Amino acid sequence: MKKVAFALFCFGVASSFAFGQATRPRIASTPAPPVIQGDTPAKTDRRPPVLLGDPSAKRPAPTSTPEKTDDGDDVIKIETNLITMPVSVLDRDGRFVSGLQQNDFRIFENGIEQKVDYFQSVEQPFTVILMIDVSPSTAFQIEEIHAAANTFINQLRPTDRVMVIAFDDTVQVLCRPTSDKRALRMAINGAQFGDGTSLYEAVDQVLSRELRQIEGRKAVVLFTDGVDTTSRRATYQSTVADVEEVDALFYPIRYNTQRDGFGGGGGWGGGGGNRKRRGGGGGGNGNLGDILAIILGGGGLPPAGGGSGGGGRGGNSNEYETGRKYLETLAQNSGGRSFEAESTYNLDAAFAGIAEELRRQYSLGYYPENVGAVGDRKQIKVRVMRPSLVVRAKTSYIVGQNNNKIAGT
Repeated sequence: MKKVAFALFCFGVASSFAFGQATRPRIASTPAPPVIQGDTPAKTDRRPPVLLGDPSAKRPAPTSTPEKTDDGDDVIKIETNLITMPVSVLDRDGRFVSGLQQNDFRIFENGIEQKVDYFQSVEQPFTVILMIDVSPSTAFQIEEIHAAANTFINQLRPTDRVMVIAFDDTVQVLCRPTSDKRALRMAINGAQFGDGTSLYEAVDQVLSRELRQIEGRKAVVLFTDGVDTTSRRATYQSTVADVEEVDALFYPIRYNTQRDGFGGGGGWGGGGGNRKRRGGGGGGNGNLGDILAIILGGGGLPPAGGGSGGGGRGGNSNEYETGRKYLETLAQNSGGRSFEAESTYNLDAAFAGIAEELRRQYSLGYYPENVGAVGDRKQIKVRVMRPSLVVRAKTSYIVGQNNNKIAGT
């Protein structure tokens, strides 16, 4: 009987122990990371990935993130043809008109009205490239040019920046974009005279290299007589076409140097002195030292255009007229304005107007109804539906590989 009682006692203890063990939380080791279907080259299933060992996994909810295309290409191509441009609106006195709204503007492409899809009107800092002609033809007006350039510097606010470039037969960057007025004045006044006038190549370098490195609103103020004499790689036609493709305004300030007896940097005839010779015949060219030597030596300056041998291009009235038209076309194709220095009553007021235009431009954009083929030229007309206002904007553009540019941003 004692043996039976002892056996029952042992059986009860063992049962209690087993029951206690079964009700405790089970501790399991961390499983290996699950394998994702389609992770091996052999799998071709295109369904969304599902974790193995998780039969309750559901298909993920759709999100705003674009999914892969059916061809398996991860690159999603988004094509846009937004055409944008800076627009200035002035009153009859040349003062900027503020407060206009998107519905005040109309855009026409090749005569067909387009919907204005982009509009911005805020005051922003700007960057201007000052291009200073230091060829021999500007020698007698260089002080006026320096004074005018410094006058423009006076219009700067602390957030505006200016870059200074001088050109004769070469192009020299005298100062990178800065708001340091002292550094800018030193650069302007330190430009040295050289030989010839590579105006087209200077404009080409600004268009193809300098402007592309500048963010935000940008413009070019160009001090020159407009006559090119030594460009070889760039031309009148190439630069006036390229200016349509940049989001920058050109403001040429033209100085009439024909009356000073120079052909835009071309040579003059005759011998004597230490004047350097260039390319054939009796024509030579002179820098500032040559000019002063002639004056101090009692000699007269010969007529423009060079001697019988033709010492370089430039000098006749036709080429000065070409220079004038060139500068006007740069301004027109970019949406800027051109000025005649001798007929501008107050350059201070003119430069103040330019600075205000740059800070307070409107930016307009549209998606053309007819995109056109690469290389097509499209004509643009921007109108403001208010009387007695003048609109300054690009008048055309050439369809390129990618026209989605936001001007002034």
